[in-house]
Order: sequence, then structure tokens, then C-alpha cells
Amino acid sequence: MILALLLVLGGPVQHQALVVGAGAIPSLARALELAHPGDTILVGPGLYHEPTLMVDRRVTILGHDWPVVDGSGDHDLFQVHADSVEIRGLVIQHVGFSTIEDRAGIKATGVTGCRIVGNRLVDAAFAIYLAKSTNCLIADNRIDGQGQGEALSGNGIHLWSSHHITVERNVIRGQRDGIYLEFTTDSRLTGNLSTGNVRYGLHFMFSHDCEYRDNRFDGNGDGVAVMYSHGVTMMGNQFTDNRGSAAYGLLLKELSDSRVDGNLFAGNTIGLFLEGTNRIEFSNNRFDRNGWAVILLGDAFANQFQRNSFTGNSFDVATNSVRTQSSFRGNYWDHYSGYDLDRDGIGDVPYAPVRLFALVVQRHSPALLLLRSLFVDLLDIAERVLPVLTPAGLVDQAPLMRRPS
Repeated sequence: MILALLLVLGGPVQHQALVVGAGAIPSLARALELAHPGDTILVGPGLYHEPTLMVDRRVTILGHDWPVVDGSGDHDLFQVHADSVEIRGLVIQHVGFSTIEDRAGIKATGVTGCRIVGNRLVDAAFAIYLAKSTNCLIADNRIDGQGQGEALSGNGIHLWSSHHITVERNVIRGQRDGIYLEFTTDSRLTGNLSTGNVRYGLHFMFSHDCEYRDNRFDGNGDGVAVMYSHGVTMMGNQFTDNRGSAAYGLLLKELSDSRVDGNLFAGNTIGLFLEGTNRIEFSNNRFDRNGWAVILLGDAFANQFQRNSFTGNSFDVATNSVRTQSSFRGNYWDHYSGYDLDRDGIGDVPYAPVRLFALVVQRHSPALLLLRSLFVDLLDIAERVLPVLTPAGLVDQAPLMRRPS
């Protein structure tokens, strides 16, 4: 068995290889007691009922043929307290929720250089939990929670007070929040799928200078929330089918000096919501088939919308203020009916994207029943001819005639 595992793993290891399985070391707990720094623990196929596993020395734990590590529902499984630990190729299951402690499948605290790669975590209160850790990689894991409500579940990937963390190509579903960051800086999330979570697909607060690229957040209870941060870059992400009375493709609250570029907002109740959000560049985004594409509150200042595309939305832009300090210029609007006499690709007539009926619905939501009625069409025509309620400053002076490629 030892020879077979070594061949699968690409040859002999530099340090001692401890094999867990039939005819070898009977448990991971015992292997960790025997291991020295730098050793590799090879876990063969089977079911292992384990206590809390204290990883307090630099080891690599590698599963072959998906061994199952079971926590019996009442404790953490892996607690990592050493630098440069790698955990790969395991099925980790049954870590029960607790109201007095954050139980996790893998919990790393105060470490540097950990690697949690290619595992499957099933029915874990918190799946992967990093606290006060640096330069770690969380990649290619599949996390399947049970989704028993917001108060009885934890987060899929939870980062607290950590720095320089890379989270990539993970699939997370059925947790409270798919990915959660708090007081975590200079970190990167790339190519993750976070779907069907109870609350947010991504939720982060007080996490500065982070970057989110090419992720998909689909069908989550409340969408995605980004709060109390600055220096954030969000590019190439998909925010889709987040529906409900308080569901957002992307909720921005107290965010500043950031960039939102090349994202897709499709099929959401509200595509993009801005509150207390300042100096953000929104460019090359697509807003398609949302209820409200953008809701821009009066306390959002100096935001710029350029080369975005608005198609098939019930309402393109809504606001709660008669004044705005943000600007729209050079965007494509499918409701625009102006002309382009000089054929430069820019409409000769400015476009006001805020519909009068949107203001009515914000104050009296049952009025939505009239959305497709002739009465509403007449309201919109009257407001365009003689605007009295829609914000004068919220006008695209250079609407695009064609949708940007």
C-alpha cells in the first residue's frame, strides 16, 4: 500500500511518510502524534471517525481515493497551529453548528503559508476558517452545506483578520454566507462559484485593497454585500438570479475609491445598490433583466458610470433624492429613443434613465401591479416632456447608440 500511494503521489518524499489506513496507522490522530516537522501523512481510502485533530507541526496531509474524515457533529475536525501545513484530497464531514463557538472542518489560526487544496467539505457548520493568518491558499475545494437557516449555519470560507490570502476555483453552496471576509486585506478571490447560500454569496466588511475577479454569485438569498472598505477591485464577476425582498446582485455600503469593471448583473431583484458609496468607477458592466438595475441613494458621491449597458430591466436607475453627485455618461440604454444625426455613435439628445413610475413604486410598492399599463406609459411620456420630479442632474449627456462589445 505504501508503494502504491507513493507512486500516485509522484515518487518518494523528502521526509518520513506515515501511512494511515488498513494494515498501517489506524487513525489520523495517531499519525499526527508520530509525525515530525516536514513529514507527509498519506491517508488511504476509508471512513475515519476522528476527534479534534491538532496540527501543531509542519506536515502535509494527503488523501488517496477520497478518504472520509468524520467529526460526528460535535467538534472542530482540523485545528491548524503550524506554518506551511498542507491539507489535500480529503472528504471532511459532519461538523455540527454551535451557538457558543465557531466549529469548522478546517480551522487555521495565526499561521503563515497554509495550503487547503482540493478537498470536499460536507455538512460543516463553518467549512474553512482562517483567523490572523497570512499568505495562505484556499483552492479547488467543494463545500456543500445543509442550509438550515441563517441562525443555524456558518460560512463556507471564513477569513478574519488575515492578509495576503488567495481563494480560487472553489465551489460553495448551502452555507450561511458562501465567502466571508472581515478585517482581511490585500487578498484575491478568483474563479469561485458561490451559489444557493442562505444569505450572501460574498460578504465582506472592513477589508481593504482586495480584488475579486471572474467569480460567479448565483441564486443566493441576499446576493453580495461589500461594506466599510476601500481600494476594492471587482472585475469580470457574474451576479445572477439573486431574488427576494432584500436581494441584491451587489450591495455597496460605505465603500470608497474602488473599481467595478466588466461585470454581469442579470436577473436580480436589484442589480446594484449604492449607499454611502463614494468615488467608484463603474465601467463596461452589463445590467440585464433586473428589476432595478441601479439604485443610487442621495448619500453616494462622485461615482462615475461609463460604457455600461442597460437592457431588459424594469427600471434602469432609481434614487431617493432630487439631486445627485454621481454622473452617467456614455452608457447604452435600450429604452433610449433619440437620434444620431452626425453618426458618431453618440445620441444627440440626452437621456434621463430615472422613470417617474420608479419614484412612485419606491413610495408605494403595490403600484408595481400597474407596471405594464398604458397609464404608466403616459406618466413616463409626460415626465420626459415636462420633468418635475426626476433628478435634473441624473442625465446621460452622451448616450451610446450601440451596445458596447
